Amino acid sequence: MFKSHRNNLLLLAALSSLMFFWMLGGHGLLEPDEGRYSEIPREMMETGDYVTPRLNGVLYFEKPVLHYWLTASAFAVMGKTELASRFWPAALAVAGVLFTYWLGAYLYGKRAGLAAGVILASSLLYFAIAQINLTDMPVSAFITMAMVAFLMARLSDRRWLLLFYAAMALAVLTKGLIGVVLPGAVIFWYMIATRRWSIIKDTLYLPGIALFFAITVPWFWAVCRANPDFFHFFFIHEHFIRYATKVHGRYEPAWFFIPILLVGTIPWTGFIPQALAQAFKGRDNGEESSWAGVYLVLWFAVIFAFFSLSSSKLIPYIVPVLPPLAILVGRTVVGIWDGGDRRSILVGLSLSSLLTVLFGAAFVVYPYVQDRLPSELLIPQLVHKGIILLVGTAMAWWAYRKGSLGKVLICLALTGVFFTFSFKTGFSLYDRINSSRQLSDIIKPHLTQDDLVVQYGEYNQGIPFYLERRNVLVNYLGELEFGAKRETDPSWFIDGQEFLALWKGDRRVFVVIPARVWPQVQEKLDGAFILGTNWTKKDMVVTNRHIEEE
Repeated sequence: MFKSHRNNLLLLAALSSLMFFWMLGGHGLLEPDEGRYSEIPREMMETGDYVTPRLNGVLYFEKPVLHYWLTASAFAVMGKTELASRFWPAALAVAGVLFTYWLGAYLYGKRAGLAAGVILASSLLYFAIAQINLTDMPVSAFITMAMVAFLMARLSDRRWLLLFYAAMALAVLTKGLIGVVLPGAVIFWYMIATRRWSIIKDTLYLPGIALFFAITVPWFWAVCRANPDFFHFFFIHEHFIRYATKVHGRYEPAWFFIPILLVGTIPWTGFIPQALAQAFKGRDNGEESSWAGVYLVLWFAVIFAFFSLSSSKLIPYIVPVLPPLAILVGRTVVGIWDGGDRRSILVGLSLSSLLTVLFGAAFVVYPYVQDRLPSELLIPQLVHKGIILLVGTAMAWWAYRKGSLGKVLICLALTGVFFTFSFKTGFSLYDRINSSRQLSDIIKPHLTQDDLVVQYGEYNQGIPFYLERRNVLVNYLGELEFGAKRETDPSWFIDGQEFLALWKGDRRVFVVIPARVWPQVQEKLDGAFILGTNWTKKDMVVTNRHIEEE
């Protein structure tokens, strides 16, 4: 099997598809991101305007348009469902695994490529982001394609640059200028490291450049023409100001991504130091292929440093660093297997075991010592994950003591796959504590065309999607502030006094309100009828008309 690209690709496609697509539509949209990235495409389909993104009816320019188009295409084929909402992140995650295999196999052999694909598909961070409707997995997949294509163009056929430029263009249309900045930064530092100054001339491939602009320019031209404010908000505010300041309230310290990387690569974390060190060995200035390991390290390090230095940090940002790490670790573990290097595997296994035992024990114990959620809810969610880590680590050490290095690596691979796959149950928990589907289900059976849906003091982004209608927002602007200030109809963004007038008006109003706020307004809402609360009792639904009287 390992000797056939076709069989290896089919195996990885089957494994990653199973891991990413199984139960993909089995839980509600998670707040706030999945609601947002589902509602914008729904509004595009409703209005027929695929140029200007809108959220809850107002202009929304924080991201480019490609991800919305992809999601809308899935809605058109599969209906407006959770599965359709998450289809493209999962599909592009599979593509990322296959491209990772291809480059790993080209550089270090088919077995190393296969190991890289398995490691990437079973990395907890990659696995999780593959199943959430975010822009981070699509942009990671496109950056992976670009980085693979660039190196393949250097080592084999220059026509790979067509894919390099096309993939960067798709990344730009997905998440903005980082689609060019990140690959460009990696290539710049690779040129410095190798002192191959001809890289600039060799990479300026006119057919590829023409393809890049053919993909990116039409939408940017159209959206700027339709919306004069777009250029400043998108390029200045959402790129430079967002990166350099704390305007979005997402500041974290520079070391923020280090523990995320350590946990997100369990149980292979302990092999990362060896993999990075090995990448610098065997360089020959006469053969560029001997510098491939350095290229992979820079692919990882430059992107990791870029986001670590940013004033705005979120966990999914570093997903693009995982493919090169997977290739480097895949090369290392296959080399250990082939070379029978007991010392190397002892070091890697020992470092990994520190994390697996620590987190395994934490997963087993935590449900019994916390008081945030009922222990009977967390026990089936966490205990089995801890058992998988502890048993898998014990089996790997048993294989090591028996002298079977290959079986050690097989135990680690199976531990990674089963541990990561066990997090499928976690999505059902988040469905109960972080989705607007339950609140929407309370309203939907009673909702008529003339009724209004109001959110008081907050914005649950999945509610407009599930109810397929715009919501009135009371005492809330948030990320809608830019669009709200350009709204021509002020009745969609109102204050408390305007809300009281609406409540006492002729139309039936369904109000989603935080439970903590309800005591403050309850006395003012005459005839309020409580329809229900979500599972956490954090939010409640009230109406100004008694449902049983209808």
